[in-house]
Amino acid sequence: MRESKNDFTKGSVASNILRMAIPMTIAQIVNVLYNIVDRMYIGRLPDEGMLALTGLGLTFPVISIVTAFANLCGSGGAPLCSIARGEGDHEQAENIMGNAFTLLLILGVLLTGVVLAVKEPLLYAFGASPDTFPYADAYLTVYTLGSIFVMIGLGMNAFINSQGFGNFGMVTVCIGAATNIVLDPIFIYLFHMGVQGAALATIISQFLSAVWVLKFLVGRRAILKLRLRHMRLRWRIVRRIVALGLSNFTMACTNSAVQVMCNSTLQFYGGDLYVGVMTVINSIREVVFMPISGTTQGSLPVMGYNYGARDYARVRQCIKFITKLCVVYATFVCVFLQIFPELMIRIFNDDPALIQAGARCVRIYSCCFFMMSLQMAGQNTFLALGRSKQAIFFSLLRKAIIVVPLVYILPRIGGLGVTGVFLSEPISDVIGGSACFITMMCTVWRELVAREKAERERTAIPEPATETSNS
Repeated sequence: MRESKNDFTKGSVASNILRMAIPMTIAQIVNVLYNIVDRMYIGRLPDEGMLALTGLGLTFPVISIVTAFANLCGSGGAPLCSIARGEGDHEQAENIMGNAFTLLLILGVLLTGVVLAVKEPLLYAFGASPDTFPYADAYLTVYTLGSIFVMIGLGMNAFINSQGFGNFGMVTVCIGAATNIVLDPIFIYLFHMGVQGAALATIISQFLSAVWVLKFLVGRRAILKLRLRHMRLRWRIVRRIVALGLSNFTMACTNSAVQVMCNSTLQFYGGDLYVGVMTVINSIREVVFMPISGTTQGSLPVMGYNYGARDYARVRQCIKFITKLCVVYATFVCVFLQIFPELMIRIFNDDPALIQAGARCVRIYSCCFFMMSLQMAGQNTFLALGRSKQAIFFSLLRKAIIVVPLVYILPRIGGLGVTGVFLSEPISDVIGGSACFITMMCTVWRELVAREKAERERTAIPEPATETSNS
């Protein structure tokens, strides 16, 4: 009975996706509040707001790496779970979830030790200056000590969503965000802890989120339960999780690499001011792309379940729906940021120098956001259907293969300087978005059409007539 209410082969495709996407989008909005609220409070610290905000921005690559390892297990295991559930193999689905949880624990402990051991040279390599290092170091130290809670909350919440419980997945994030919003001003201002207080509030919040996730997955409401017998690592399952999870892992790691290169190059050509501008732009991008991220993530369990159930027509309907929705929204965002960049910048900092420098940079950086939506639609299609090789390649293409060389080359051409750094993003949006979406249409779409035809022919073949003998 519980299974039937989350059967994605029933009802309209659009309503199924929106039923998942709306709570996931709300969760995305709330999730970004973890970092946005920190930045808003820190950016307004008396006399040190801009330096503190810039120092916080230097920790983003490390935070992205923590997120990458959580996604390695969550985004690698959850689509496989959806496919197995669509096939009716609940034992396999629970094995996948249990193995993902064990991986998260192991990787969380290892990651904490490594980051604490190398944080100082790491931050200076990321573009820290003597003025900004103390802020970056203070935030990162506290955050790293609680990173295992971040990984469990983020990584295992994907398995709540994969079962069709989008509202419960949303609550996971809302619990943490509400706690963070309450604790931030207390720790930062009342206890005078500054950036350390912001990090401590975030970690306590993530701990509560992790507790909620685990309580749900072992409770009676879950269709697939987290059981001790499924936590023993099975290398065949681990390889499948890692292979598919490498897509989002690679994307997050290459994002970190690009942030490091951008910060270092901006520090060289423009100093702390432009590192602060990039911090604000990354924050704006997180905010405006939440609906697209929520929609594409909401489509993952729907596409995966229907693919496992061999309903290929509905899979194609999913692709068409998310593509149209994402392109229309991203085009609106693109136009809005071209007209009102200062409005978005003031959310994070009202320093006149940062606003003046940032407005032009926002316009350059965001001018081709509508093409990035094609990348996200194509990328999530590969991910939902378990196409790990294509998903990994296009994760690497836009950032590692296109952006990284451009960030190095463009500032040196014609005296572009910091402008060249920001130009690299729209160029990669056009090339990477086009290549990913066209490839998806030429491969996955055609294959789905062929499978749909074959499935119709198979189900249309009449049963052989039973021979009867005359008595």
